[in-house]
Order: sequence, then C-alpha cells, then structure tokens
Amino acid sequence: MRHKLGHKKLNRTSEHRKALIKNMLNSLIKYEQITTTLPKAKVLKPQADKIITLGKKESLQNTKILISKLQNTKSASKVVKTLSKRYEKRKGGYTRIIKSGFRYGDNAPMAVIEFVDRDIEAKKVDRKKKDTTKNPKEEKKVATA
Repeated sequence: MRHKLGHKKLNRTSEHRKALIKNMLNSLIKYEQITTTLPKAKVLKPQADKIITLGKKESLQNTKILISKLQNTKSASKVVKTLSKRYEKRKGGYTRIIKSGFRYGDNAPMAVIEFVDRDIEAKKVDRKKKDTTKNPKEEKKVATA
C-alpha cells in the first residue's frame, strides 16, 4: 500500500518528472489551457496553484523563487503581473481539470487543465496572423502577364 508516500512517479525518473512538470507549468501559464493525460493533470494542479499563490505575495524573493522554479522569466513575470492580479480575491482553486475522453492510440484518459477565469485569447499566442497582402510571387506573375 502507498500510505503517506510523496507523489505520483508517472513512470519516469525524478529528473524527467521535474522537467515534465516545469515544462507543463510554463505551457499552462503561457496558454492558460492545455490538454494532457489525467494523471499528469492531477500532478500539475497543486503545482500550478502553489505558483500562483507564490506570485500573489509580491516580493523580490518570491519573484526569484518563481524564476528558479519555472526557468523562464516571461512566465514568471506573467504570474506576478497578470495572474496574481486576476486571482487576488480568490483564496485558492485557481485551476480546474475537465475530463475529455480517451486518447485514440492507447486509450489513455485525457483531460484539459485550465485556469478558472482564463483569458480566451491566450490560447492564440503563437499563431501567426494571416496576411491580407498577396504573395510577392503572385504579384510578379500578374506584372509579367
């Protein structure tokens, strides 16, 4: 029986597990919603809540701790400037897990983990906007014709 044992191992080494959680935290902070397997989401939820709580206590030391945990200054600054302001009246429960069926290949249970009052536009951060101008190759063909 696993009474009073620390955490889920997720079938990974400790270094791999730490890197996985750190990368998922950075993605969750950046996009405010990610899709992953249910066990990973359950491990990530308390970590994300602790990061937001740490960002709510504004001090230089907490900012340094955030940067050391996330290894990303953009994510740390978003936690301190945006997310901590959004959740300053909330005492906890900054994330939610929504079950989303099973993965096609291996039938693994999937889940969506997201911030409670998330910004819907944050999901589109890396998407390039479509250019309304025509391609330069098309313009050359029109000019020569």
